[in-house]
Amino acid sequence: MQKFKNLVPVFVALTIFILGQIYIVRQVWMQKDEVFSLRYGSVSKEAIETFAAYDSYYGFKEAYYLLDNLALLYIQKSRALLNTEDSAIFARDIRENFTKYLTEDQRLSEYLSKYFDKLGLEKKIKPLIYVNYIDLIDIQENIRVYKAPLSELKKQQSNTSILVYTFNSEENNFKISFDYYIDVANKEKIILREISLILILSILSFIIISAIYIATMKSYLEEKRLSSLKTDFINNMTHELKTPLSTITVAGKTLKHDSVIGDKKKIIETANLIGKQSLHLNELINLILEISMWERTQFQVERKNVNIEELIKDISDNFKNGCGSECNFTEEYKLNGAIADVDILYFTTMINNLLNNAVKYSKNTPEVRLEAHTENGDIIIKVIDNGIGISRSEQKNIFDKFYRVSTGNIHQSKGLGLGLYYVKKIAEAHDGSVGVSSKKGKGSVFIVSIPKTI
Repeated sequence: MQKFKNLVPVFVALTIFILGQIYIVRQVWMQKDEVFSLRYGSVSKEAIETFAAYDSYYGFKEAYYLLDNLALLYIQKSRALLNTEDSAIFARDIRENFTKYLTEDQRLSEYLSKYFDKLGLEKKIKPLIYVNYIDLIDIQENIRVYKAPLSELKKQQSNTSILVYTFNSEENNFKISFDYYIDVANKEKIILREISLILILSILSFIIISAIYIATMKSYLEEKRLSSLKTDFINNMTHELKTPLSTITVAGKTLKHDSVIGDKKKIIETANLIGKQSLHLNELINLILEISMWERTQFQVERKNVNIEELIKDISDNFKNGCGSECNFTEEYKLNGAIADVDILYFTTMINNLLNNAVKYSKNTPEVRLEAHTENGDIIIKVIDNGIGISRSEQKNIFDKFYRVSTGNIHQSKGLGLGLYYVKKIAEAHDGSVGVSSKKGKGSVFIVSIPKTI
């Protein structure tokens, strides 16, 4: 929980940065969109003024002629309207037909397209007509048959299309006011192209910040992991060192008892116990010092050509004698007299560590199998067990220094977390490698590969 609390400021800062970038890009987009509309609106007005010099109808002459004839028919229909509902249907019908003629029978759009093209602007445009009102001119009076409602006017004002001009015209049989809009093709692409540099910089800065954040997170988690490993190592080392020291202390006090001083047999047994625990203590200290030396200097091995099958059989014989009836041990070798360049002491230590782990991490009667064969110029050695297994998430860390597979809140087996690290170092010193295949609760297979000489 504390880890996530420490990360909250980082998440907040990253979120604020992302929202800030989105806001900046949005504001730039809106500004470019406004400039785009002003540019096309200004050029359109300029084009209309030029067009009006030789066409006072602005290209709507043909449309007005057709609408004038259509208006006569609507005047006759308007006299037959009986109620409000009929009037509403009539208004909608006249608006739709007038809009249709004004859109289809006009030459303004064609002229604007050519004018834009001449100036190097996007020439693909679509005209949009919004009628504000329509009056039918009767002999006696004007009849307003349509007026755009307020909601329609607001819709027009918020439309993404560009308002070019508001036309007001009076012909023989009708009066009309309508807004002429244009919808420019590829508008979004044009604006996107104009803000591409800002967009690229925003994306690039986001990627850089994200990369820094990810790197920081990895570094932070790695530091936490290493700190946890060091803490576990110190706890385990303290426990491992205190055990023989406590035994030696107790044994030393025992030698002072009157009942022991006169008993030669007890003195010898106590002395042997002290010697054994002193040897164990010395081994622990030497192991730690040796690991420390590896960190400061390059790992050195004294290699010579060895018959691997004979060496492995010697190792397995010693293991069987030490294991006794406590485990079921089987072996199978298909090495055909293979020779490899190895350091006998370190190689023996590597295999022994794997065999001892196979016994150490078994809950029931250990079943250990040692296999060796040649494959593609390499010697492959497998140590197979029926132990507690290793989860997939922990397999990538088990060869790290001080790392121990956890079995809950405590470690059930003693150790300093250096055994498999030692195995990896020895395998690499022999130009080889070590890997593991395992499932939780299903046992493990450790595979060592070293190059074959002959």
